[in-house]
Amino acid sequence: MPDLGKIDREFFETHVRPRLGAERDDVRLGPTPGVDFGLLSVGNQVVAIATDPVSVLPALGYERAGRFALDVVLADVAVSGLQPSHLAVSFSLPPEMSDEAFGAVWEGLHAEAADLGVSIVTGHTARYEGCSFPWVGGATALAVGDAADVVRPDGARPGDDLLVTGGPAVETTGLLTTLFPERIDLPPATLATAQERLDEASCVRDALTAAAAGPVTAMHDATEGGLYGAFVEMATGAGARFEIERDRIPVRPGVAETCAALDIDPWTATASGSLVAAVDPERTDAVLAALDERGTAAARIGQVVEGKGVYVDGEQITAPSVDASWAAYSRLST
Repeated sequence: MPDLGKIDREFFETHVRPRLGAERDDVRLGPTPGVDFGLLSVGNQVVAIATDPVSVLPALGYERAGRFALDVVLADVAVSGLQPSHLAVSFSLPPEMSDEAFGAVWEGLHAEAADLGVSIVTGHTARYEGCSFPWVGGATALAVGDAADVVRPDGARPGDDLLVTGGPAVETTGLLTTLFPERIDLPPATLATAQERLDEASCVRDALTAAAAGPVTAMHDATEGGLYGAFVEMATGAGARFEIERDRIPVRPGVAETCAALDIDPWTATASGSLVAAVDPERTDAVLAALDERGTAAARIGQVVEGKGVYVDGEQITAPSVDASWAAYSRLST
Protein backbone atom coordinates (compact mmCIF):
# COMPACT_ATOMS: atom_id res chain seq x y z
CA MET A 1 0.00 0.00 0.00
CA PRO A 2 1.41 3.45 -0.86
CA ASP A 3 2.34 5.75 2.02
CA LEU A 4 0.04 8.40 0.52
CA GLY A 5 -2.95 8.28 -1.80
CA LYS A 6 -5.32 5.53 -2.83
CA ILE A 7 -4.61 1.91 -2.01
CA ASP A 8 -3.14 -0.16 -4.83
CA ARG A 9 -4.72 -3.17 -6.51
CA GLU A 10 -2.66 -5.68 -4.50
CA PHE A 11 -3.79 -4.19 -1.18
CA PHE A 12 -7.39 -4.16 -2.40
CA GLU A 13 -7.33 -7.80 -3.50
CA THR A 14 -5.65 -8.91 -0.24
CA HIS A 15 -7.53 -6.90 2.37
CA VAL A 16 -10.72 -5.44 0.90
CA ARG A 17 -12.28 -7.71 -1.71
CA PRO A 18 -12.47 -10.82 0.56
CA ARG A 19 -14.29 -8.85 3.28
CA LEU A 20 -17.29 -6.97 1.91
CA GLY A 21 -19.90 -7.78 4.51
CA ALA A 22 -23.06 -9.63 3.60
CA GLU A 23 -23.69 -10.87 0.08
CA ARG A 24 -26.91 -9.35 -1.27
CA ASP A 25 -28.70 -10.02 -4.53
CA ASP A 26 -29.43 -6.32 -5.07
CA VAL A 27 -25.72 -5.42 -5.37
CA ARG A 28 -25.08 -5.37 -9.11
CA LEU A 29 -21.58 -3.92 -8.84
CA GLY A 30 -19.47 -3.81 -5.70
CA PRO A 31 -16.05 -2.26 -5.03
CA THR A 32 -13.85 -2.67 -8.12
CA PRO A 33 -10.41 -1.15 -8.77
CA GLY A 34 -10.62 1.66 -11.28
CA VAL A 35 -14.43 1.83 -11.12
CA ASP A 36 -15.70 5.03 -9.53
CA PHE A 37 -19.08 3.83 -8.26
CA GLY A 38 -21.14 0.87 -7.10
CA LEU A 39 -24.53 -0.19 -8.45
CA LEU A 40 -27.67 -1.30 -6.61
CA SER A 41 -30.88 -2.69 -8.08
CA VAL A 42 -33.98 -0.94 -6.73
CA GLY A 43 -37.17 -2.13 -8.36
CA ASN A 44 -36.90 -1.63 -12.11
CA GLN A 45 -34.07 0.87 -11.80
CA VAL A 46 -30.49 1.04 -10.59
CA VAL A 47 -28.75 3.40 -8.21
CA ALA A 48 -25.13 4.41 -8.82
CA ILE A 49 -23.49 5.27 -5.51
CA ALA A 50 -20.08 6.72 -4.64
CA THR A 51 -18.42 8.07 -1.50
CA ASP A 52 -15.56 10.57 -1.32
CA PRO A 53 -13.82 12.77 1.23
CA VAL A 54 -15.00 16.36 1.51
CA SER A 55 -12.15 18.81 1.04
CA VAL A 56 -12.67 22.48 1.93
CA LEU A 57 -9.90 24.93 1.09
CA PRO A 58 -10.53 28.25 2.90
CA ALA A 59 -8.11 30.12 0.62
CA LEU A 60 -10.56 29.67 -2.26
CA GLY A 61 -13.22 31.60 -0.34
CA TYR A 62 -15.71 29.48 1.57
CA GLU A 63 -18.60 29.62 -0.89
CA ARG A 64 -16.38 28.74 -3.83
CA ALA A 65 -14.77 26.00 -1.75
CA GLY A 66 -18.20 24.49 -1.14
CA ARG A 67 -18.95 24.37 -4.86
CA PHE A 68 -15.56 22.86 -5.62
CA ALA A 69 -15.96 20.20 -2.93
CA LEU A 70 -19.37 19.17 -4.24
CA ASP A 71 -18.22 18.87 -7.85
CA VAL A 72 -15.45 16.48 -6.79
CA VAL A 73 -17.95 14.29 -4.92
CA LEU A 74 -20.54 14.21 -7.72
CA ALA A 75 -18.03 13.37 -10.46
CA ASP A 76 -17.80 9.71 -9.46
CA VAL A 77 -21.49 9.07 -10.09
CA ALA A 78 -21.73 11.41 -13.08
CA VAL A 79 -19.27 9.21 -14.99
CA SER A 80 -21.91 6.47 -14.77
CA GLY A 81 -23.85 8.51 -17.34
CA LEU A 82 -26.74 8.85 -14.89
CA GLN A 83 -27.85 12.23 -13.59
CA PRO A 84 -26.70 12.76 -9.97
CA SER A 85 -29.84 13.00 -7.88
CA HIS A 86 -29.22 12.70 -4.13
CA LEU A 87 -26.50 13.54 -1.63
CA ALA A 88 -25.67 12.63 1.97
CA VAL A 89 -22.91 14.71 3.53
CA SER A 90 -21.08 14.55 6.87
CA PHE A 91 -18.96 17.43 8.18
CA SER A 92 -16.37 16.99 10.94
CA LEU A 93 -15.31 20.61 11.31
CA PRO A 94 -12.28 22.11 13.05
CA PRO A 95 -13.28 23.96 16.25
CA GLU A 96 -12.00 27.28 14.90
CA MET A 97 -14.38 27.29 11.92
CA SER A 98 -17.01 29.97 12.53
CA ASP A 99 -20.73 29.62 11.92
CA GLU A 100 -20.44 32.27 9.20
CA ALA A 101 -17.67 30.37 7.42
CA PHE A 102 -19.65 27.13 7.47
CA GLY A 103 -22.74 29.01 6.28
CA ALA A 104 -20.78 30.20 3.24
CA VAL A 105 -19.56 26.66 2.47
CA TRP A 106 -23.10 25.38 2.75
CA GLU A 107 -24.43 28.13 0.48
CA GLY A 108 -21.91 27.18 -2.21
CA LEU A 109 -22.73 23.50 -1.86
CA HIS A 110 -26.48 24.18 -1.94
CA ALA A 111 -26.30 26.45 -4.97
CA GLU A 112 -24.32 23.95 -7.03
CA ALA A 113 -26.54 21.06 -5.94
CA ALA A 114 -29.68 22.99 -6.85
CA ASP A 115 -28.26 23.90 -10.27
CA LEU A 116 -27.49 20.24 -10.95
CA GLY A 117 -30.84 18.96 -9.69
CA VAL A 118 -29.33 17.21 -6.67
CA SER A 119 -31.26 16.98 -3.39
CA ILE A 120 -29.41 16.82 -0.06
CA VAL A 121 -31.33 14.19 1.89
CA THR A 122 -29.37 13.55 5.09
CA GLY A 123 -26.08 14.26 6.84
CA HIS A 124 -24.21 15.15 10.00
CA THR A 125 -22.49 18.39 11.01
CA ALA A 126 -20.34 18.94 14.12
CA ARG A 127 -17.08 20.43 15.36
CA TYR A 128 -14.47 18.08 16.83
CA GLU A 129 -11.01 18.45 18.32
CA GLY A 130 -8.34 17.06 16.04
CA CYS A 131 -10.11 17.96 12.80
CA SER A 132 -8.40 20.31 10.39
CA PHE A 133 -8.62 21.71 6.87
CA PRO A 134 -8.84 20.66 4.14
CA TRP A 135 -10.26 17.21 5.01
CA VAL A 136 -13.42 18.01 6.95
CA GLY A 137 -15.80 15.15 6.22
CA GLY A 138 -17.20 12.80 3.64
CA ALA A 139 -20.16 12.59 1.29
CA THR A 140 -22.10 9.95 -0.60
CA ALA A 141 -23.67 10.77 -3.95
CA LEU A 142 -26.37 8.80 -5.73
CA ALA A 143 -27.74 8.74 -9.27
CA VAL A 144 -30.93 6.90 -10.18
CA GLY A 145 -31.74 5.61 -13.65
CA ASP A 146 -32.15 2.69 -16.03
CA ALA A 147 -29.57 -0.08 -16.06
CA ALA A 148 -29.28 0.18 -19.84
CA ASP A 149 -28.04 3.77 -19.52
CA VAL A 150 -25.15 3.01 -17.17
CA VAL A 151 -21.63 3.71 -18.45
CA ARG A 152 -18.82 1.85 -16.64
CA PRO A 153 -15.23 3.12 -16.41
CA ASP A 154 -14.04 -0.39 -17.37
CA GLY A 155 -16.35 -0.72 -20.37
CA ALA A 156 -14.01 0.33 -23.20
CA ARG A 157 -14.09 -2.04 -26.21
CA PRO A 158 -11.64 -2.63 -29.05
CA GLY A 159 -12.62 -0.33 -31.89
CA ASP A 160 -13.74 2.51 -29.62
CA ASP A 161 -12.31 5.98 -30.04
CA LEU A 162 -10.66 7.61 -27.01
CA LEU A 163 -11.61 11.19 -26.16
CA VAL A 164 -10.24 13.60 -23.58
CA THR A 165 -11.77 16.80 -22.28
CA GLY A 166 -9.80 19.53 -20.57
CA GLY A 167 -6.34 18.02 -20.68
CA PRO A 168 -3.48 17.42 -18.26
CA ALA A 169 -3.07 19.04 -14.84
CA VAL A 170 -6.14 21.29 -15.07
CA GLU A 171 -6.96 21.07 -11.37
CA THR A 172 -3.30 21.18 -10.35
CA THR A 173 -2.72 24.35 -12.35
CA GLY A 174 -5.84 26.18 -11.20
CA LEU A 175 -5.53 25.16 -7.57
CA LEU A 176 -1.85 25.84 -6.96
CA THR A 177 -1.84 29.20 -8.74
CA THR A 178 -4.94 30.25 -6.78
CA LEU A 179 -3.64 29.10 -3.40
CA PHE A 180 -0.02 30.23 -3.75
CA PRO A 181 0.16 33.02 -6.37
CA GLU A 182 2.96 34.88 -4.59
CA ARG A 183 5.18 31.78 -4.54
CA ILE A 184 5.00 30.91 -8.25
CA ASP A 185 7.40 32.70 -10.58
CA LEU A 186 5.11 33.54 -13.49
CA PRO A 187 4.22 36.82 -15.22
CA PRO A 188 0.97 38.29 -13.83
CA ALA A 189 -0.95 37.70 -17.06
CA THR A 190 0.14 34.05 -17.22
CA LEU A 191 -0.72 33.56 -13.55
CA ALA A 192 -4.20 35.01 -14.07
CA THR A 193 -4.76 32.69 -17.03
CA ALA A 194 -3.60 29.69 -15.03
CA GLN A 195 -5.96 30.55 -12.18
CA GLU A 196 -8.90 30.36 -14.59
CA ARG A 197 -8.32 26.62 -14.91
CA LEU A 198 -9.85 26.07 -11.48
CA ASP A 199 -13.24 26.95 -12.94
CA GLU A 200 -12.82 23.97 -15.28
CA ALA A 201 -12.11 21.45 -12.52
CA SER A 202 -15.51 19.77 -12.75
CA CYS A 203 -16.53 17.07 -15.22
CA VAL A 204 -20.11 16.51 -14.03
CA ARG A 205 -21.85 18.43 -16.82
CA ASP A 206 -19.39 17.20 -19.46
CA ALA A 207 -19.95 13.56 -18.48
CA LEU A 208 -23.72 13.92 -18.78
CA THR A 209 -23.36 15.75 -22.09
CA ALA A 210 -21.10 13.06 -23.53
CA ALA A 211 -23.38 10.24 -22.36
CA ALA A 212 -26.42 11.88 -23.92
CA ALA A 213 -24.66 12.35 -27.27
CA GLY A 214 -23.08 8.86 -27.31
CA PRO A 215 -23.21 5.89 -26.98
CA VAL A 216 -20.24 6.17 -24.67
CA THR A 217 -18.82 2.85 -23.46
CA ALA A 218 -16.56 4.10 -20.64
CA MET A 219 -15.85 7.32 -18.73
CA HIS A 220 -13.35 8.18 -16.01
CA ASP A 221 -12.45 11.40 -14.18
CA ALA A 222 -8.69 12.01 -14.26
CA THR A 223 -8.07 12.69 -10.59
CA GLU A 224 -5.18 11.22 -8.58
CA GLY A 225 -2.35 10.23 -10.93
CA GLY A 226 -3.60 12.53 -13.68
CA LEU A 227 -4.32 11.52 -17.25
CA TYR A 228 -1.71 8.78 -17.32
CA GLY A 229 -3.18 7.25 -14.19
CA ALA A 230 -6.69 7.41 -15.68
CA PHE A 231 -5.55 5.80 -18.95
CA VAL A 232 -3.93 2.89 -17.12
CA GLU A 233 -6.91 2.34 -14.80
CA MET A 234 -9.36 2.30 -17.71
CA ALA A 235 -7.27 0.03 -19.93
CA THR A 236 -6.54 -2.39 -17.09
CA GLY A 237 -10.20 -2.57 -16.11
CA ALA A 238 -11.28 -3.18 -19.71
CA GLY A 239 -8.55 -5.73 -20.40
CA ALA A 240 -7.70 -3.80 -23.55
CA ARG A 241 -4.88 -1.77 -25.09
CA PHE A 242 -5.02 2.00 -25.41
CA GLU A 243 -3.03 3.58 -28.23
CA ILE A 244 -2.72 7.34 -27.71
CA GLU A 245 -1.10 10.23 -29.57
CA ARG A 246 0.03 12.76 -27.00
CA ASP A 247 0.06 15.74 -29.38
CA ARG A 248 -3.69 15.28 -29.89
CA ILE A 249 -4.45 15.84 -26.20
CA PRO A 250 -5.61 19.41 -25.52
CA VAL A 251 -3.47 21.45 -23.15
CA ARG A 252 -5.25 24.38 -21.57
CA PRO A 253 -3.69 27.86 -21.37
CA GLY A 254 -1.37 28.33 -18.42
CA VAL A 255 -0.87 24.61 -17.74
CA ALA A 256 2.50 24.12 -19.41
CA GLU A 257 3.91 27.32 -17.91
CA THR A 258 2.74 26.50 -14.37
CA CYS A 259 3.98 22.91 -14.45
CA ALA A 260 7.36 24.05 -15.79
CA ALA A 261 7.67 26.72 -13.09
CA LEU A 262 6.90 24.15 -10.37
CA ASP A 263 8.81 21.24 -11.93
CA ILE A 264 5.65 19.13 -12.18
CA ASP A 265 5.01 16.38 -14.73
CA PRO A 266 1.60 17.50 -16.08
CA TRP A 267 0.69 14.02 -17.31
CA THR A 268 0.77 12.45 -13.83
CA ALA A 269 -0.67 15.40 -11.87
CA THR A 270 -4.27 15.47 -10.74
CA ALA A 271 -6.55 16.75 -13.47
CA SER A 272 -9.98 16.66 -11.84
CA GLY A 273 -12.42 18.03 -14.39
CA SER A 274 -10.69 16.30 -17.28
CA LEU A 275 -12.72 13.39 -18.59
CA VAL A 276 -11.44 10.33 -20.46
CA ALA A 277 -14.12 8.61 -22.53
CA ALA A 278 -14.30 5.64 -24.84
CA VAL A 279 -16.87 6.26 -27.57
CA ASP A 280 -18.46 4.32 -30.42
CA PRO A 281 -16.57 5.76 -33.42
CA GLU A 282 -19.84 6.37 -35.26
CA ARG A 283 -20.76 8.87 -32.52
CA THR A 284 -17.37 10.50 -31.90
CA ASP A 285 -18.17 13.58 -33.97
CA ALA A 286 -21.55 13.97 -32.23
CA VAL A 287 -19.98 13.77 -28.77
CA LEU A 288 -17.24 16.25 -29.68
CA ALA A 289 -19.84 18.63 -31.15
CA ALA A 290 -21.97 18.44 -28.00
CA LEU A 291 -18.96 19.19 -25.80
CA ASP A 292 -17.89 22.04 -28.07
CA GLU A 293 -21.36 23.55 -27.76
CA ARG A 294 -20.80 23.58 -23.99
CA GLY A 295 -17.51 25.38 -24.51
CA THR A 296 -15.47 22.38 -23.40
CA ALA A 297 -12.08 21.68 -24.99
CA ALA A 298 -12.10 18.07 -26.21
CA ALA A 299 -10.35 15.91 -28.78
CA ARG A 300 -10.07 12.37 -30.13
CA ILE A 301 -6.70 11.25 -28.83
CA GLY A 302 -6.46 7.59 -29.76
CA GLN A 303 -8.16 4.22 -30.02
CA VAL A 304 -8.91 1.07 -28.05
CA VAL A 305 -7.48 -2.09 -29.64
CA GLU A 306 -6.99 -5.75 -28.77
CA GLY A 307 -4.22 -6.40 -26.27
CA LYS A 308 -3.19 -4.92 -22.94
CA GLY A 309 -1.46 -1.82 -21.62
CA VAL A 310 -1.33 1.87 -22.52
CA TYR A 311 0.96 3.10 -25.27
CA VAL A 312 1.59 6.80 -25.78
CA ASP A 313 3.33 7.58 -29.07
CA GLY A 314 4.24 3.91 -29.26
CA GLU A 315 5.85 3.67 -25.81
CA GLN A 316 4.19 1.83 -22.95
CA ILE A 317 3.44 3.84 -19.82
CA THR A 318 2.70 2.63 -16.30
CA ALA A 319 0.57 4.06 -13.54
CA PRO A 320 2.39 6.73 -11.49
CA SER A 321 3.32 5.63 -7.97
CA VAL A 322 2.45 9.07 -6.59
CA ASP A 323 0.63 12.11 -7.91
CA ALA A 324 3.13 14.59 -9.33
CA SER A 325 1.41 17.60 -7.76
CA TRP A 326 1.71 16.52 -4.14
CA ALA A 327 5.37 17.39 -3.68
CA ALA A 328 4.76 20.86 -5.13
CA TYR A 329 1.78 21.41 -2.83
CA SER A 330 3.80 20.36 0.20
CA ARG A 331 6.68 22.63 -0.79
CA LEU A 332 4.45 25.63 -1.46
CA SER A 333 2.40 25.25 1.72
CA THR A 334 5.38 25.21 4.12
